[in-house]
Amino acid sequence: MKKIFIFLPTLCLLLGTNGCSNILHDNTTKPYKRTAGKKKGTQRPYVIEHRTYYPIPSSEGYSEKGLASWYGKKFHGRKTANGETYNMYAHTAAHKTLPMGTMLLVKNISNGKSTVVRINDRGPFVRNRIIDLTKKAAQELDIIKNGTAKVEIIALGEEEKQPAQKKKAVGKSRKLIHQNFDRGRFYIQVGAFEYKKNARKLAEIFAEKGKDIIIQQFPAAGISLYRVMVFSGTSLKEARKYETYLEQNGFPDALVIARDQG
Repeated sequence: MKKIFIFLPTLCLLLGTNGCSNILHDNTTKPYKRTAGKKKGTQRPYVIEHRTYYPIPSSEGYSEKGLASWYGKKFHGRKTANGETYNMYAHTAAHKTLPMGTMLLVKNISNGKSTVVRINDRGPFVRNRIIDLTKKAAQELDIIKNGTAKVEIIALGEEEKQPAQKKKAVGKSRKLIHQNFDRGRFYIQVGAFEYKKNARKLAEIFAEKGKDIIIQQFPAAGISLYRVMVFSGTSLKEARKYETYLEQNGFPDALVIARDQG
């Protein structure tokens, strides 16, 4: 039988309305600017702090459509999942699985507005939301009033610097530097309970099947809840398959979440 680990983290989570999940973020990413020109949206570069980023081709990148939410003053100054500090005026965000530091282009599908953010936190731990934004980023997408909006997120990569001679020989083909979006330590959240004993009961069911389990305590909506998370491997693709299996076998709210080291 695999061991069941119980974690009592300092990170917090708020499940509710008007933009919220785990309560943390940072203050380092500066506003971006789009470069002028007639390049297609899928090729247009974005400049952040004098560094140029491009949308990564879908064959090796990451894109997703779903609901975005935001959080602001209540969480300002709290720690993020990677140890930084949430700043509601910065351009950062929380995502369930993308590697920390990933640069993302976020587009509001309804109005065409866009912004660029950097991932420095985990969340939102709600099935129908794919990203939590700072208040500043939400303002730029015009989603403050409604609290959520349908968005498309596209991972960005920085162009690898090359000697001028080699760059000329390569021509239009550019190599983009980015992390492997499929690799990590992925868990499936299969339940959240007010009472630890109920979390233990569910955890023991999976432990008896040889699964590694984590029970993680977190505050939500004024009470303390216990999340039950089942280890699903180091490939996001394989974790998604297991997520689908669990959805179809009694766990409709199963969520894939990356668990970061440290």
